[in-house]
Amino acid sequence: MGIVLAFCCLVCSALNDFIFKVFSGKKGSVGIFVSIVGVIWLLALCVIPVDLKTNLGATVRWSLIGGFFSLTGNLLLIEAMKRQSAGVCSTVYRLNLVAVVIGASFLLHESLDLRQWTGVALAAAAVCCFFSPDKSKAGRGAGLGLLMAVAASFLRACMGLSYKYGIMHGADANGLSIGTSFLWIFGGILYCLIRREPVKSSLDPRVFLTGVVSGLFVAGIVFFMALSLKYGDASVVLPIAQMSFIGTLVLSVIFLKEKLSVRKIAGMVCGVLAVLLLSL
Repeated sequence: MGIVLAFCCLVCSALNDFIFKVFSGKKGSVGIFVSIVGVIWLLALCVIPVDLKTNLGATVRWSLIGGFFSLTGNLLLIEAMKRQSAGVCSTVYRLNLVAVVIGASFLLHESLDLRQWTGVALAAAAVCCFFSPDKSKAGRGAGLGLLMAVAASFLRACMGLSYKYGIMHGADANGLSIGTSFLWIFGGILYCLIRREPVKSSLDPRVFLTGVVSGLFVAGIVFFMALSLKYGDASVVLPIAQMSFIGTLVLSVIFLKEKLSVRKIAGMVCGVLAVLLLSL
């Protein structure tokens, strides 16, 4: 049962990254899009129970901290997809496990073994494979997109570490998820105002629907991940869920006609091996 739920999480993650790429090609406001995702996420998850007996202060505090990392990481991911392919961005983003295991070793005093260090090295190799020697304007834009995806991956790792640290200090897990959705709602609006993005174009029904669909997928990621960990072993379900970038790559090649190169394929293979070594 846990494996089935993990595959459901994988599908939601792959589809959501693909939706991010589809939206990145539109003229709508990134901030408003993120706010719409946050609203749908909140509505979908508001039915889950929140343990009010836990430390409310810790839940609010770590919701703000983890939510900030989640919001900024996903804003960067969408901006990265404007410049770089969906397959590359999704792969690099899912390699946040690198920063998680390194951060856990320093902050949570968890030791790293040879297998995990090998995974870190393969993740670095994957990113190197994605760097293009092209010095043209398009090539420089793709390079910037890759760097933004790396930054987004790091912020995603910071979110995971802050959530784990918060739960260890009394925060409620469901409360953290709901709190993060509020950060997406108001943070997205603030991002739109700071960047002076076109709000009117974001009210286009197609753009709005894209945000709604993405919000449902984000809620699905949270929901199926929690259930998969409940019914399956973390060493089994986590690697499966993290392989979503393969699905995103397939979707982008089929529907967006993104090209596959030898370097990109080599990077994907290194990414798969890195996730397996870091998760198992």
